[in-house]
Amino acid sequence: MKKTYHTIIIGAGIAGASIAYALKQKGVDVLVIDKGHVASGGSGAAGAFVSPKIGKGSALQKLTNEAFVYAKNFYLSTCPSYFHQTGVIRIPKNELDAINFSSYAPYNDEGCENYSTKKLQSHNIHTSFNSFFFSQAGDCDAKHVCESLLQNISVLKQNIEKISKEDNYWKVGEYSTTNLVLATGYESNLTDLRYMGIRGTWGTRGDFNSSLDLQVSMHQSMSVGANINGVIKLGATHEKEVTLPEPCNDEKALELKEKASSLIDTSDFVLKESFCGMRAGSKDYFPLVGKVIDVPFMLETHPKVLRGAKPELDYLDNLYVLNGLGGRGFVFAPLMAKWLAEHIVEEKEIDKRVSPDRLFLKWCRKL
Repeated sequence: MKKTYHTIIIGAGIAGASIAYALKQKGVDVLVIDKGHVASGGSGAAGAFVSPKIGKGSALQKLTNEAFVYAKNFYLSTCPSYFHQTGVIRIPKNELDAINFSSYAPYNDEGCENYSTKKLQSHNIHTSFNSFFFSQAGDCDAKHVCESLLQNISVLKQNIEKISKEDNYWKVGEYSTTNLVLATGYESNLTDLRYMGIRGTWGTRGDFNSSLDLQVSMHQSMSVGANINGVIKLGATHEKEVTLPEPCNDEKALELKEKASSLIDTSDFVLKESFCGMRAGSKDYFPLVGKVIDVPFMLETHPKVLRGAKPELDYLDNLYVLNGLGGRGFVFAPLMAKWLAEHIVEEKEIDKRVSPDRLFLKWCRKL
């Protein structure tokens, strides 16, 4: 294996796999390094649903739905065998949520239909609430998608504990690179990223064998996948009390089965396998994409930044981040990777909505 690359990416989840693919499409020589196997963390445990965000037209909803349109077309063109466009039904969580749904309707895309309780019953879904159906949505086979994107790309299993800069190259273990992308999820300790506020949320997904005729996916307070080849996936959970990775717990997956029984008939569900992992989000739920600020330099050179000064930002040369995708990793990753690849290769400016710069000054004032 060669020792020097144009770009090295640390992390082989959906973020790392997507940016590796996007750069490879631009002719870039790429190496991906991960301490485990492909999609061994939060991405592998994700429900990997690809659907729009509902709401009243917030900035986050607009960005999410822009990413959704790009993502579903991306998966259909790059790995159609691993994206199941079953449609996704969004069901109100309770009576108050059902009232709010009426105010969300004007902001839904043109592909949204209103489903009555009778229509839902015809799909073997039992609820007392009318719901939204997004026909273009679906879900991914999480690990297979990541593996597919990394075909023909060098992937190395190695735990990287330190990075350093030598003679205009980043040193990553025994390898050198001009550009370095950190797609490390919640484990973001290779440089000072404190200002980004990256935080982990533990999740468990259960895959169940079943003969239930369930041809659509759905989300209420949890996600339920359509029956694909005799398997229905439930989850993932949001276990904020878990702060460090732990062994997967089948009991958590079985709790999902019990919860799903309020929507569908789970009587023949048999747990096939449980998955678990830590997904990474940001303070404001927007992705983190772009250059990394040289935090020690900024604090030492511009101490008044702690009191509200707004100096010009200084960055670590050719160091980038793709992180903070949260529970919508498979929605955000393709578009965020496209933007970052265009920035690295073509020097296109990163969309300010996702640039980590937005968080730095506020973080400084709180020190």
